[in-house]
Amino acid sequence: MLRMLALACAVALSAGSASAQQLAVSSATMPYGPPISLDQAKRAMAAAELEAAKNSLQVAITILDSGGNWVMFHRFDNAQLSATTVSEGKARTSLEFKRPSKALDDAIAAGGAGVRLLALKNITPIEGGQPIIVDGKIIGAIGVSGALSSQDAQIAKTGADALTR
Repeated sequence: MLRMLALACAVALSAGSASAQQLAVSSATMPYGPPISLDQAKRAMAAAELEAAKNSLQVAITILDSGGNWVMFHRFDNAQLSATTVSEGKARTSLEFKRPSKALDDAIAAGGAGVRLLALKNITPIEGGQPIIVDGKIIGAIGVSGALSSQDAQIAKTGADALTR
């Protein structure tokens, strides 16, 4: 676990923009909180579903609690079958590394030390995973797959942000 945290810190330092670095570093030290409640997951899912529907996107959305357990899942009609496992992978990656999955995507794309991430098992370093943060603690994560990665990320962010309003 300590090795994973050290790697996560290295990823944070090699991430793209300064604001992305700041988010990555600050979330790396953020504690895990109590698991997301079903009511909170429903609110996050509803916001994410609305964002996807508003843009006519057929995606899969997975919400995990702070322990990595499934809380909710929705696959839109006609969403590609692979979106199911990829949305879970994005959520799990975001949860385990305490940062948006895009931070890992960016680290790999930058080359250098970031390429080491490719050696890790069971990660999905693709944009579209977002930690769900309430009261300064990570209570879960949301992952979205099925559209362009940037669209997946927008849907995931909308879902995660629904609990901060």
